[in-house]
Formats: sequence, structure tokens, C-alpha cells
Amino acid sequence: MAGNHLGVLNALDGAKTQWYHFTAIVIAGMGFFTDAYDLFSISLVTKLLGRIYYFNGGIKPGTLPPRVATSVTGVALCGTLAGQLFFGWLGDKMGRKRVYGITLVLMVVCSLASGLSFGSSPKGVMATLCFFRFWLGFGIGGDYPLSATIMSEYANKKTRGAFIAAVFAMQGFGILAGGIVALIVSAAFDHAFKAPSYAVDKLHSTASQADYVWRIILMFGAIPAAMTYYWRMKMPETARYTALVAKNAKKAAADMSKVLHVEIQAEEEKVERLTQEQSNNFGLFSKEFARRHGLHLVGTTTTWFLLDIAYYSSNLFQKDIFTAIKWLPAPEKMNAIHEVYRIARAQTLIALCGTVPGYWVTVLLIDRIGRFVIQLQGFFFMTVFMFALAIPYNHWKKENRIGFVIMYSLTFFFSNFGPNATTFVVPAEIFPARLRSTCHGISAAAGKAGAIVGAFGFLYASQSKDKDPSKRDPGYPPGIGVKNTLIVLGVINLFGFLFTFLVPESKGKSLEELTGENEEEAGATEMQATSGKTAPV
Repeated sequence: MAGNHLGVLNALDGAKTQWYHFTAIVIAGMGFFTDAYDLFSISLVTKLLGRIYYFNGGIKPGTLPPRVATSVTGVALCGTLAGQLFFGWLGDKMGRKRVYGITLVLMVVCSLASGLSFGSSPKGVMATLCFFRFWLGFGIGGDYPLSATIMSEYANKKTRGAFIAAVFAMQGFGILAGGIVALIVSAAFDHAFKAPSYAVDKLHSTASQADYVWRIILMFGAIPAAMTYYWRMKMPETARYTALVAKNAKKAAADMSKVLHVEIQAEEEKVERLTQEQSNNFGLFSKEFARRHGLHLVGTTTTWFLLDIAYYSSNLFQKDIFTAIKWLPAPEKMNAIHEVYRIARAQTLIALCGTVPGYWVTVLLIDRIGRFVIQLQGFFFMTVFMFALAIPYNHWKKENRIGFVIMYSLTFFFSNFGPNATTFVVPAEIFPARLRSTCHGISAAAGKAGAIVGAFGFLYASQSKDKDPSKRDPGYPPGIGVKNTLIVLGVINLFGFLFTFLVPESKGKSLEELTGENEEEAGATEMQATSGKTAPV
């Protein structure tokens, strides 16, 4: 069958790992480093925002009102969802490279603007912060389908999973960097502008200079994104887009000849025949797409949706969980800046011990044991550890807080050595080139819909069931408590385990073998049908 394949695509699939592969990982991965930093750094400073802008002199320090808290936390996720759909579609219409720089510019500008949120009133500051974080999320959203698609179309088939997973693994370093930056900034300000705890002096427990702390932390996200803009613009368009979608065999061969340092023949007539094949020209809303890839798209969207409910609710609200189990001191026992330091220290420890290792274990094993096995075992262990945290919750809370933190870290380890990585990898592999970015964007947007459910729902659900308002955050109605919330998250992970059986294994196969593209004979349809097997082959 190799005689029917385009030479440029064969060259990519069979290429040895070269310097350009690692360059692409750095260029695409730095976008994800920035994405994670920007999305999760807000959780480090929300308590500080409440102290600064909603001080009321009560028993507890000021906190963001429920609507403000959910907006500040969730608005970037709403922007991300919109950006994933829009830029995913645009990446298939205009090309991956042409759109790639726009997302980075948005991220740089809006990271800076978030820290410069203006206004003299709390409403003014929060409104402008939410505005800029929405557009920051919009740029971040575009990075998901474009980075995944570019990396999958550059990589060879033997190590493709590891390269795509490595791009996504930079998210772990972004989360870690957010914690480290917050540690450094808060420690420096806490040392320079010493303030009493809230219990000692309510008014002066928040130093006036604290307003710079959250701004510096948020603005730092612009630096890594700005550093990679030039290199993104230097990347050539992927050969798969140029040949199979733009139908320009000559340019595809020329671009990849420079990258691979080999001479590749431009097969213009073969490209013309391949792209005119009616069996491969179906659209997203066609019956043919539904027949070939309908269940695949259901699988990638549902698993990503369910994962992100659990992942984002756990990640964005670590500080609330740590406070509930009393791993962090009570807020009134700290000044405002020191509270940022303690939250950052706790989240950095979780990232270092659970989040980052999980990503890189996936990179090492994804092309050996396959995407299906990693995703299945990830959801399984996330379910197990959520229930292990929830059922004896009172034991962990009162008698073994360190044990709780270790178990909690393991849920992050298995989410990253599991569905948090594979839900990103698989949609970039199993859909046709002309729909690849769009379908990845749809899958990712389903994930962000889950993240929004997690971000907005967890704040309310995790509140105490007790009718005594003093046991809840100010302004919140009674919830179901942390214990029951963890049980709900465990059930969600169990459903993710079940829906994984709709997602095909793509290990060791070329992108065209998975989709039936790059074939001139009817045998391509049969080959594509076999690629829909759920179990690894």
C-alpha cells in the first residue's frame, strides 16, 4: 500500500527524531506553559483580592462575593471555550501557522492588561479584570487545537504520542511556575512590608503594597509567551495541511525538505487525485462523518468534559480544600500577603509531587502502552482516590492531614498520567486533516464546559451543609459539604472510565492510516474502519 502514499507524508512518518521535533515541542509547549500559568495563577490571588477590595471589618477577612468569585475564576474558562471553537475552525480554514501567532499576541497583551486592571472601586477593578481575562482565555483557547494539531502533523508515527504529550506536559511546569512566582513575590513583599495578622489588627493586616502582589503575579504570564512569538512565526506550515487541505504538493515537499534535510519529490498529480476522492471529502455535519467518526467525537468530547469537571474543580479550589482540612492556618491568623505565600507553598508542593511527574510518566509510556490503557487506568485510580478521600473524610480532616494531602496528590498524578494528557492527544490524531483542528477544538471546548461546571459549581457545592452562616464563606447558601462534593467527583470519574470505551487506540499508526486519507484505492475505507477498535492493537 505504500506505493499509494504521498512521499512527503511517508517521510514524516518514518523520520528519525531530529532537532526540529524538540524545537517544535519548545515552541508549542511554551504556549501551554503560559496557558496553565494564566489559567491557574488566579487561584493563588483570589483570597488576596477579597481582602483588598471587600474588607468589611468582620470576624473573618474580606472575601470575594459569590458572583464575583465565580466570575473572576470562571470567565477565563468561558473565553477559552469560545477560543477553542473559533480558532479550531479557523485553523482548518486558514492554516495552522497563519492563526498561531494571533493566539500568542492575545495572551501577551491580555496577561499584561489583567495586571493593569483599573478603577478606583471594587466593581471597576473586578469588571476590567474579568474583561481582560475573558480575552486572555480566548487566546489560550486557540492554543489547544493549534498546538496539538501542529505537533501531531509534524511528528513521526512511532513517537507522535510522546511529542504531543510533551507539549501538553509543559502545562505542569506552568502550574509549578505560577506557584514559584507567587512564593517569591509574596515572600519579598511580606518581608519588606511587615503587617500584623488579621486577628491582631484588622485594618493594617493588608499592607497597601499588597495591591502590587496580585498584579505582578498575573502579569508575569506575558513573559514566556512573548519569548516564543518570533519562533512561532518562523515555523513552516505543516506538510499535511499544505498537501491534503491546501493541495500544494510542491510547497509541502519544499518545506519538509528543509526541515528533514532530505530531498522530497513534489507529487502534484497524486495530491490532486487524493483530494478529489469523494470518499474523503465529507464535511463535519455529513452522514459520512457521523458514520466514520461520530462515536469517536462523542468519546473525545464526553471524556474531556467529565475529566475537566473533576480536574479544574480540584485544581482551582485547592486552597479551599486545604483550609477545610486545616492544612492552612485560619485566614484571620495571617496577614494578607502571608496568606498568598502559604497558599502558593501548598499548591507548589502538590504540583511538584503529583502534577508534574504525572505528565512526564505519560510522555515516557504513551507510545509503549498506548493511549487507551493510560486513559482507562487514570480514570480508574482517580475514582478510587476520590472515594478514598471522601468516605473517611472526617478521619483525614481530624487525624491524618498529611495522609489526605498525599492521597490528594495521587489524584493529580493519575489525572496527568491518565485522561488529562490523553484527552488532549487523541483528538489530534483520529480525525481527517481538513477537520482535525476543528474536531480537536470541539473536544477541548467540551472539556472547558466541564471546567466551567467545576469552577462555578464547586464553590457552591463545597460549602458546609450546616445552617450556621459562620461555617460558610460569606454570601454563600448551604452546600453539600466537601465530603459529598468529593463523592460526586468520584462518580464523575467513574463515568469518564466508561466513556473511554468509545475512544479508539491510535498508537503506532500514521494519521492517514487512522483517517483513510493519503490512499487512492478503496482499501482505505476498510483500513479506516479497523482503526476504530477500542482495545489497543
